[in-house]
Formats: sequence, structure tokens, C-alpha cells
Amino acid sequence: MNLKEKILRKIVKASAKLYWNCMYSKKKELKYLPPSGKVLGFEELENMIDASLDMWLTTGRFNTKFEKDFAKYLGVNYCLSVNSGSSANLLALSALTSYKLGERQVKQGDEVISVAAGFPTTINPIVQLGLVPIFLDCEIETCNIDVEKIEQAITEKTKVIMLAHTMGNVYDLGKIKELCKKHNLWLIEDTCDALGAKYNGKNVGTIGDIGTFSFYPAHFLTMGEGGAVVTNDAMLNKIIRSYRDWGRDCWCEPGHDNTCNCRFEHQFGKLPFGYDHKYVYSHLGYNMKITDWQAAIGLAQLEKVDNFIAKRRENFDYLYKKLTDLKDYLILPKISEKAEPSWFGFLITLKDNCKFTKQQLVEYLENNGVGTRQLFAGNILRQPSFVENDIKLKINNSEILSSKELTEEHYKMLPNTDYIMNNTFWVGIYPALTEKNLDKTSELIHKFIKENK
Repeated sequence: MNLKEKILRKIVKASAKLYWNCMYSKKKELKYLPPSGKVLGFEELENMIDASLDMWLTTGRFNTKFEKDFAKYLGVNYCLSVNSGSSANLLALSALTSYKLGERQVKQGDEVISVAAGFPTTINPIVQLGLVPIFLDCEIETCNIDVEKIEQAITEKTKVIMLAHTMGNVYDLGKIKELCKKHNLWLIEDTCDALGAKYNGKNVGTIGDIGTFSFYPAHFLTMGEGGAVVTNDAMLNKIIRSYRDWGRDCWCEPGHDNTCNCRFEHQFGKLPFGYDHKYVYSHLGYNMKITDWQAAIGLAQLEKVDNFIAKRRENFDYLYKKLTDLKDYLILPKISEKAEPSWFGFLITLKDNCKFTKQQLVEYLENNGVGTRQLFAGNILRQPSFVENDIKLKINNSEILSSKELTEEHYKMLPNTDYIMNNTFWVGIYPALTEKNLDKTSELIHKFIKENK
């Protein structure tokens, strides 16, 4: 970068800073407390301006640095950015269907263990790739999988365990890793809601074979839209990159050619010898790359993410103490042994002795300025996406069932999942919320219960 360009960039940034200070520097009092949200400063805008002035558009220098820095932050060998956490999940599972994995290749009709209480795009890739989801029940206090039910559901067709760390609370990775080793299963950790959480001192998302992350505005750091897939396995990283980048075999970065110095010297498939390696496709892939603008925002956010995570934990602890006197009515989150959660939100579950419903409490909070959210799909087997489609699945160790033919007797096989659907919701603890905001949440919950107990 020459001197003239440096000076011009400084002028542009100075003007942008003036704009920022006029428009965004003053904190506004929140009349409605959203359950989640982004926290941005001038640093993000400055990085976006730098990326814009590069006029590069697609992934470039900011993305290269983000992938390197995020991998270092997690303590993992490889990181690939993607356009969303949902794409990250699809890529992670798609990679396991690669023929390059030999005997461990996951094939159509193979089974994937998961849960029905969670976000749809942890489950959707299983169905989209022609695999059979096995749905197991959850623990009510953690809303994570009941690990005691896993082994009895494993068959010779079971190849993968794919689970999210629910709301930043960590499932029992020790027992699950033991089962994966014993039965030669892949483990995909959906860590979209759990960046910064640890198990036995190690970052979750790095303990399984593949970890996925989301950088949607609601999450721990944001790019607007965005996500990442991480692994310690060089072969998996190469396969994931291929699926992300149109399915191509070449690993050259955009704008670069012949990194391997043998671009025209190979035989692939039934193509002519020497066919340009840049246009050889080894997988049925996608295009899930991000722009350098997104990576630029992510880099600024990565500098702040430890503070964001710490603030979420502080807010969680504060609200937990405020609500402990309501344990006759509410089930508050339980932390698994050896786990250090990184809280996405504050889960609240009504006890079955309550004289009021979740719906009544949620509507009261919403009407009085406190935002709430469901635990995503609740029981995904009851969602229209399953009810209206003929999806092959298993519940616990059942025979294969069709989603269109599920009855109430089938749903009763997942009693805790239905309980969570009917009785669980969550409120915000994201970094922009203050103790004053959390006091409002607590006071409203106390007032409602006092008036309705």
C-alpha cells in the first residue's frame, strides 16, 4: 500500500468515525429487552471500510486471517469459514459422505443419532443427505441428550452422533466420546450456541471429529451472516473445503492458480490426462464461502469475544441468583460435570405443579417488554416439516418409521422432549443487557408467579 492510498484511507475512516460518533456512540435505554442481539463498535465499521476499499468482494486477506486466528483461538488445527451455521452443519455431515473416507464413508440409509429438541438445521442435513435420524430423549434440567439412552440405540447402520450443545450448556462429551470410540462413530459437535464453552478444560467444538459455529447476529460473535467448520483432521479439512468450494479438488485460494505447481499433470476420473486441476470436481459440492466484509467484521468481533462470553456468564449468574427463590415453580439450568458453559440464553422450565402455562407467562413477559424465545423447534417431529413429509426415522431403538404416520403413542416415546416443548422457554442475557435489565426480567417473573400461583 503506497503513501497516497494510506492517507486516503485515513481520511475515509476519519469521516466514518465522525458519523459513528454522531449516530451510534450513545447507548439507548432499552424499552423492550430482546432475548439476543449484536454488540458492535467502530472497529467493525472500520474493518468493513478497509474491506470495501480493497474492492476484492469475495474471500480475501481478511478471511485468510480470520480462519487462522479463529483456529488459534480455539486451539484447533483447521478452520474454514462458511456463510452460516446451518451451512456449517450441512458441510460437516456432507464431508462424512465422501468416498475418500473409505470404509468410514457414511452412505445413504446409514443412521445418525440426534435429538428432536433443538434447532432444525442440526437435523435437516441428516434428512437432506438421505440418512436416517435416530431421535433420543433429553434431560429436562440440561435440555441435552440423555447419554444413558445412546448405546441401546446404536446398530450396525449407526455411523454418526450429531448434537448441539443446547443453549451453551455442554453435554457429557466424556461418555459420548467413549461410545464413539467403542462403536467407531463420527462425532459432530454443533457449537453454534456454545462458543467459549469448555469440557474438562478444552474448548467444545474441538473435541469431536468436526465442530460447527454460527456468526449470526444473535451469537457470541457476529459477521451478520456467517459460520465456521473446524477439525483437527487434515483429510477432513480437505474434504470440507472441497464441499464448500463447489466440490472442486483444487485447494487454491480465490485469485490464485497453480499452488501445487502441477496443475496440468494429473489424471482424474475419466477426464483427459492433464485436465486443468482448477476445474476438477471430486464431490457434489456447494458454494458456501463468505465475503471479505463478513470476515472483516468477524476479526473485529474476535478481539472482543472473550469479554462477550464473560458478560454472558455474569448475566447468567446474576439472573440465576435472582430466580433461585422460585425453584418451587421453575426448573433452572443444571450444569454437567466437567463442563464450563458459555450461555447463549437463560432457559426456564415450568414445573408440572404450576397453575399457569408457559404460554401465559411468555405472553405476560412479552406484553411487558421482555423478549422470549422457545427452545427452537420444541419437538421437531411435531413440526410441519416432518408432519407433511414422508421422512424415514427412528425413535430410540424402534424400527424405521415414517414421519407422516407418527401417532401420539410415538411422541410418548420422547416424554421429556414433549415436556420441554410445552414448558420451556428462554430469556436474554446477551452482553448489551445490564443488571437493571435483568432486574426487570426477574421482577416480572416474580410478579406473575405471585399473582398466579
